[in-house]
Amino acid sequence: MDNTIELAYLALEVPDPAPLTDFFGDVVGLVPGAPTGAGASTWRNDDKAQRVLVATGPANDARAIGIEARDDAALDATVERLRAAGFDATEGSAEDAAERRVARLVRAPAPWGVDVELVVGLDAADDPFASATMPGGFLTDGVGFGHVVFATTDFDESHRFVTEGLGMAQSDWLEMSLGDGIDLEVRFYHCNERHHSIALARAPFEMPQVLHHLMVETRVIDDVGAAFDRAVASGLPIANNLGRHDNDGMFSFYVVSPAGFQVEVGHGARLITDDWDDNRRYDQISRWGHQPIPNA
Repeated sequence: MDNTIELAYLALEVPDPAPLTDFFGDVVGLVPGAPTGAGASTWRNDDKAQRVLVATGPANDARAIGIEARDDAALDATVERLRAAGFDATEGSAEDAAERRVARLVRAPAPWGVDVELVVGLDAADDPFASATMPGGFLTDGVGFGHVVFATTDFDESHRFVTEGLGMAQSDWLEMSLGDGIDLEVRFYHCNERHHSIALARAPFEMPQVLHHLMVETRVIDDVGAAFDRAVASGLPIANNLGRHDNDGMFSFYVVSPAGFQVEVGHGARLITDDWDDNRRYDQISRWGHQPIPNA
């Protein structure tokens, strides 16, 4: 598999970043990075300078995701593919690149309403990664910092943006009924061995937030259990109890952040291989578990 891009970071904008400080640090197990030049707080899950950025503003949602290319040639090839598919891609300024701590940045607005920032040369942090609450660390080498899932009413064009534009491949998809005439469709896309770096959910109407959740994957299964205990103790809603997904095999749980989007903490997802032949429909989210905790 020609792994030329990976998920580099997620940029958030929320009216009050303060509640996310305890959440990302004490519950999820990320460690703080240095603030950006514009004053955004940053969070790390490996030796990179920043993986989650939190700026102050009214959106209360994701504003951008970073997709890191292996080198300038890979970035240029992705930009060319986007433009050939009819999508805009504009070279960012030196100030844009400095804010994201990258060598170069090209911005492409995605149909689901979030900018995709194609970057190269994400800075390393000054200090090695070490988290007291996540001692085993996170799985990021060669696969990016995790995955992100967005809901969109412009589903078909968003699918085309990810596949024809970014060059990602569909891993598989989920179609199921949630009852009361509500159907769920989610498509999962990979660009390296991680089962999906981006997933898209078909939304029947505009959602208050397009970001449904971000996922971080632990290296040690017990770190998921410890994070679950911390999430329960925090009093935040547990959207999905411990469980195992059917398609990617991830053992995980979901906690609702103070800003409303969810964070999935998981372990042990399947890897995409060169001979992947399992791009098929699934009709259930999970093999077991992943039920909400009542009155959490």
